[in-house]
Amino acid sequence: MDSASRIFTKSVTWQVMGLVSMTLIGFVFTGSVTVGGSIAIVSSILGFIFYFLHELVWSNIKWGRKIAVPEAQQESQT
Repeated sequence: MDSASRIFTKSVTWQVMGLVSMTLIGFVFTGSVTVGGSIAIVSSILGFIFYFLHELVWSNIKWGRKIAVPEAQQESQT
């Protein structure tokens, strides 16, 4: 299971990339860096919150995960 600090760091780096791309998209559509940046900031904040919550929920769901077997156990089984 990922730690909360790892999920937080992943969320931050993801949102930085999203902030840059949304600013560019907002600028292309509005012609204004200020409006594009404002749209990007609101989108980034909401996206960050929802992504972080999404990761927390999924870190507690066991479906689809494989259990890692330590190497020592793998060698003793062969």
